[in-house]
Amino acid sequence: MPKRSDIKKIMVIGSGPIVIGQAAEFDYAGTQACLALKEEGYSVVLLNSNPATIMTDKEIADKVYIEPITLEFVIRILRKERPDALLPTLGGQTGLNMAMELSKIGILDELGIELLGTKLSAINQAEDRDLFKQLMEDLEQPIPESKIVNTVEEALAFAVGIGYPVIVRPAFTLGGTGGGICANENELREIAENGLKLSPVIQCLIERSIAGFKEIEYEVMRDAADNALVVCTMENFDPVGIHTGDSIVFAPTQTLSDVEHQILRDASLKIIRALKIEGGCNVQLALDPNSFKYYVIEVNPRVSRSSALASKATGYPIAKIAAKIAVGLTLDEMINPVTGTTYAMFEPALDYVVAKIPRFPFDKFEHGERRLGTQMKATGEVMAIGRNIEEVLLKACRSLEIGIYHNEMLELKGATDDQLFEKIVKAQDDRLFYVSEAIRRGFTIEEIAELTKIDIFFLDKLLHIFEIEEDLKNSVGDLELLKEAKRNGFSDRQIAELWNRTTEAIRKLRRENKILPVYKMVDTCAAEFESTTPYFYSTYEWENESIRSEKESILVLGSGPIRIGQGVEFDYATVHSVKAIQAAGYEAIIMNSNPETVSTDFSVSDKLYFEPLTFEDVMNVIELEQPKGVVVQFGGQTAINLAESLANAGVTILGTQVSDLDRAEDRNLFEKALKVLRLGSQSWYVPRMSWVVALWKSLKMKRISVLICTLR
Repeated sequence: MPKRSDIKKIMVIGSGPIVIGQAAEFDYAGTQACLALKEEGYSVVLLNSNPATIMTDKEIADKVYIEPITLEFVIRILRKERPDALLPTLGGQTGLNMAMELSKIGILDELGIELLGTKLSAINQAEDRDLFKQLMEDLEQPIPESKIVNTVEEALAFAVGIGYPVIVRPAFTLGGTGGGICANENELREIAENGLKLSPVIQCLIERSIAGFKEIEYEVMRDAADNALVVCTMENFDPVGIHTGDSIVFAPTQTLSDVEHQILRDASLKIIRALKIEGGCNVQLALDPNSFKYYVIEVNPRVSRSSALASKATGYPIAKIAAKIAVGLTLDEMINPVTGTTYAMFEPALDYVVAKIPRFPFDKFEHGERRLGTQMKATGEVMAIGRNIEEVLLKACRSLEIGIYHNEMLELKGATDDQLFEKIVKAQDDRLFYVSEAIRRGFTIEEIAELTKIDIFFLDKLLHIFEIEEDLKNSVGDLELLKEAKRNGFSDRQIAELWNRTTEAIRKLRRENKILPVYKMVDTCAAEFESTTPYFYSTYEWENESIRSEKESILVLGSGPIRIGQGVEFDYATVHSVKAIQAAGYEAIIMNSNPETVSTDFSVSDKLYFEPLTFEDVMNVIELEQPKGVVVQFGGQTAINLAESLANAGVTILGTQVSDLDRAEDRNLFEKALKVLRLGSQSWYVPRMSWVVALWKSLKMKRISVLICTLR
């Protein structure tokens, strides 16, 4: 089916400011959508209020409006621009809710503007709890016993009938905002009142709790011709009861039998077809671990944080394909841009494992409520790719940048068994580390499974990590054991600690004995077809698929996970530095661990390494690629913190040098510099790109500053 020729101008609505549940993943989705539409020849108008995003750069759309995403401003822009169509499904809940408001007041009909992609009727069916419940009943898809309520009294009356605990799910809110699990009347009264207040339609779903079931996600795509496929399957480490955005997630699913997978796959495809969604959709399901019984939890009729994760996990660009579906193209006629040979209808196949671990803000809010539930609390996330669960879990742990390099927090060694028991049962952000500590103390995985409802398969992987730790302690210097530890994701630093040696000694031992990582390609097809995608991950196996080119290269370090104080603005700076490096004639290489970002889109750089931003992992890439130098000043504090150790290892740091970084970052040195310059010390200089650069939207000036850095 050919693309639409009756529309010329399309308006895309962004997601506004970064908030918990709506972060860099929508900059990634919106940027992909705008570029995909321009690629097809459409004029694109973009509205977003966030200056830190790449999507608000003037080259992403033909016209960019940095204005509030409110009814008043959107109507003004619509009247001025008179687009033929509106695409709201790539702007998160903000975009969806705005589309609903515009339709409700009749402005779209008045101006003759068509809503592209998923229709309002489908959005309503997926987001409105009552309509969704009716649809699931019509499709004979099981859902937990529930009731739609508009008052607290209705909620309380229903809970009395089915018994506690119950789950509150407000309609049309972001990241489970306003919801939660209620164990008694007082909790239900408080949470239901808040949920109704936050729901724009004053509506909540009260449902019987199925906490403890496995939580499974299917990321699915459909086009107007009713072609549909599963892009990615994901399984939560934590059972139902913890928001999927706050849970550790593995892709593909790990503990399902083929029968279970086919049951859930069929259900997901049946739902997306019934909703007539045109684009991407996330289906969340709960599976009874002791039977084939399952429930449909909810459906997101738009791209989400899970969509970004699925895109980076598989290499399949969901937002880009969704944008092209919105203008009439079908999956069976679009070439997958990753392989360049297969069609977008070809379901991705993974010959590796992916792990996602959320990043929480509790380092900034020490007294915040750390208990996890159905309301999302994570500010960002990290992703790791490898060949087994142990490897990806440990790579993800050291990507978090919370002062750890293993699934171990040293401060937990002082916790009592009672404290461990409480933290394991009452899940909070650091539950993984409490569970790991319990295993080290001799708690059996069967006991922990009973307490947490975490699948024993995942707990056995944590036990295996502990067993390798014990073997290393008992066999200092054993090269075969060193190889096994590296294959299972152990860092040099952890091995050094277990062997009572320095990290440098372990690195030297590895290099002398050629125990080095190889890099495998993410190609969406498990190497079944040839792929040209320069997207790599490390593992300790044999054949290396990343071949160094003859062209001089520069490595740019990204900023890791989104957290308070280090957000999407550093992704913005990283991407622009890469474009400047390419314009200067160099091969640009990006290294980052954040699946939400534009910088980890395979099409941005000449090569992408999805790896932890640690000295060991960065040096492994440097030793393979032999770049002319490394740029650290666009990756925020994450990259800056690596500058000294890289320079000491003989790596050329391009741009601001380590001594200059120290003079700016070290308060004593900075004060001395101010005294030499006879300046006061009321202000502070930041020797890297910060959020200020996002406000400075002069592309020409930014590019000049980046070129100075790379060519110094």
